[in-house]
Amino acid sequence: MPPENEKTDRDRRVCQWRAQADALREFAEFTGRTESAAHIKPLHWYVACRLVLEGGFHPDDIVPRPPFAVTERQGVNHLSFDPTLGKGGERTILGGLKTKNVDVVVAKEGIGPVLAVSCKGATKAFRNLTNRMEETIGECTNLHITYPALVVGYFVVIRANRLTQEGAAKAISEDRPSSAQLAANDIAIQKGGEPVEGIVKFHAALREMCGRRGIRNELSRYEAIALAMIDTAPGQNGVMLSSFPPAGSPLRLEQFFSTLYLRYDERYVYSAPLLKSVTQRLQWSRLSPAFNAAQGTVRPDYEIRIADEP
Repeated sequence: MPPENEKTDRDRRVCQWRAQADALREFAEFTGRTESAAHIKPLHWYVACRLVLEGGFHPDDIVPRPPFAVTERQGVNHLSFDPTLGKGGERTILGGLKTKNVDVVVAKEGIGPVLAVSCKGATKAFRNLTNRMEETIGECTNLHITYPALVVGYFVVIRANRLTQEGAAKAISEDRPSSAQLAANDIAIQKGGEPVEGIVKFHAALREMCGRRGIRNELSRYEAIALAMIDTAPGQNGVMLSSFPPAGSPLRLEQFFSTLYLRYDERYVYSAPLLKSVTQRLQWSRLSPAFNAAQGTVRPDYEIRIADEP
């Protein structure tokens, strides 16, 4: 990955092959204006690429388009990494109340959008997180009104800001109060290592908004939600905290993508066998050039969807 000052305008706009650690590190280290969405774009790209490699979705069906090419040889799909094929942007979906630009969308020809993931990043003002609930619920409901079979995921990352002794010392050295470095409302982790009350409440609220299984279930529920806290401590910058959400929480990232794939298969593959040629997820040859160290630049942190070959 080139240094920030060496990135071209295209590098900042189009989907790139990102590992989870790289995407989260960029989120943790970002210092610009969040209105630009530059702090969260790498996470969009990570999700889009993972939907190809692990999910088996064709890159042509995904927005933003991941930088991969697909070639079929003797009935087996081979995946190649081609950075020139990456494209940016969001997909506009017709909702029941209004159109909505969604961060990552899979759409099938003749069917429409089938899977969508909305990514949100919170860097501060954590006491106000629950104020976002109305918007969050409304977004999901809006999409499900028009497309009740649409599999919708919500991926939230939060900076695990800590007011450390090092931070206070730096503030003093710069002749600034520690509050200028990190306001109380921007602290995510308490001295004992536990998340602040606002984040605990946010977690509790999100738990009640996920787990939609069938198309007749509540339109206001997401099929899956992931909540991750990203460390900002020296030496751990960009590392996802393993202690929160707690073990057993439905919001842990480990089960987010597998839940999305399961709901997709139930609705678009198993329940509609006549559409299987269009909706069935692809498998990749283990001989695909993208998995060759000489071509691929990223080592995935998940299991690639490999085809059974003789």
